[in-house]
Amino acid sequence: MEQMFKVLLPAPRLQLLLLPLLLVLLLIWYNPQLLPQGRGAPRPHNVTVLVWHWPFAYAYPLHGDVCNTNNGLPSCHLTDNRSLYEQADAVIFHHREITSRAVVLPINRPRPPGQKWVWMCVESPSRIGNLTWLNGLFNWTLTYQRNADIYVPYGKRIPRRGNSSSSYTIPQKRSDKLACWVVSNYKERHRRTTIAKELSELIPLDMYGHSVNKPLDQRKLWSTISQYRFYLAFENSVHRDYITEKLWRNSYTASTVPVVLGAPRSDYEAVAPPNSFIHVDDFPSVQELAEFLRAVASNETRYQQYFQWHRDWEVQEYRGWLGRICEVCVQYHNAPSRKVYQDLQGWFVN
Repeated sequence: MEQMFKVLLPAPRLQLLLLPLLLVLLLIWYNPQLLPQGRGAPRPHNVTVLVWHWPFAYAYPLHGDVCNTNNGLPSCHLTDNRSLYEQADAVIFHHREITSRAVVLPINRPRPPGQKWVWMCVESPSRIGNLTWLNGLFNWTLTYQRNADIYVPYGKRIPRRGNSSSSYTIPQKRSDKLACWVVSNYKERHRRTTIAKELSELIPLDMYGHSVNKPLDQRKLWSTISQYRFYLAFENSVHRDYITEKLWRNSYTASTVPVVLGAPRSDYEAVAPPNSFIHVDDFPSVQELAEFLRAVASNETRYQQYFQWHRDWEVQEYRGWLGRICEVCVQYHNAPSRKVYQDLQGWFVN
């Protein structure tokens, strides 16, 4: 090697100038992966996450450092280029396309050492179908359940930045608007439907949605809900940790007090701001719930107590899939290195 250098670079000064370039060329010769490989090519020292298929076939643009730009994660590299499968640290699969057989899992391809397969689901166990045929395939779960490997709730509370003593002013409430409910999936068999019907006979309750022939445009959602003192944040499925945008977006963003039905109170207390909601399960009957809502609404001081959390807390909602997928990089090094789900459905349901 030394003799070759002497022949190619007879001038010592020129040797010093060109030696770094030669070293780079040698590194690339030994490791071709360092060369650019098109859209989504990995870079050194990053956690590379391969999105095997986008949820509901909506592909996000991955130009540039998207996780750094949108979520402040400079060490996270996303790609949807399947040719980079062997180089991916983690591969994400969305459950809807898996169970509908819309995509084919790469089960016949050798899995690179250390690569993690991630099962992503943000729906309730009531809607996932049979998952037993997926046993033994996935290393990690990405979902809203708090015991998931990659925990991505629909929303979360975060300490308020800046002056915690700053006051918070709620929107003016109309005296003739006590409570409302926006429902898209109206089923007579649902417990929430039974409770809402009983409430409507006891207190003024306005219902919106196509199912009740009162569609509410998304652009008018918050402005409409904000006129009411209470919003029925009723989930269509009762499962642990299943607390959706009905709380985070429809209630908190619209600055109204949520009346919640779904997961146990302890699940809500674990993620929601303190003293910010009313839980249906706290009342032995719908009659007592209705009486409580009337009493709170008629006492402004008592009503304002449900907004005291704004002094110390803010809420943040997960919107879209990109932020959830970037969370893989946030929690990558803390997730279990050796794990396989032998009973995926049993874990998710039970």
